Amino acid sequence: QVHLVESGGGSVQAGGSLRLSCEASADYSLRRCMGWFRQAPGKGREGAATIDNSPGTTSYADSVKGRFTISRDDAKNTLILQMNNLKPEDTAVYYCAASPSCRGLRLFSPYFGQGTQVTVSL
Repeated sequence: QVHLVESGGGSVQAGGSLRLSCEASADYSLRRCMGWFRQAPGKGREGAATIDNSPGTTSYADSVKGRFTISRDDAKNTLILQMNNLKPEDTAVYYCAASPSCRGLRLFSPYFGQGTQVTVSL
């Protein structure tokens, strides 16, 4: 069983920064891969960034490369997404995800948290 709780969402002006956190309660084998997905109004959920702890590979959507940084601290069971230079098109509900395996932005048999809202205004 995997329990994921996101925090750190909010409202910010374009160009600003936010830091999302996800606290994970799960056997390590179920969260070897972790990531952040997002769903904008009227759109499907898409992968923004993922991290595979073996061998520590990160993947990013083209739309966030150079602006977002994903990291994890397994000692604290925490996943972080640092978001800089935010744009209005980054407005979405952001979901923390965990899975036993992944390839790039694709997580296989993922678990998702409840999500946290990020709103970026001009």
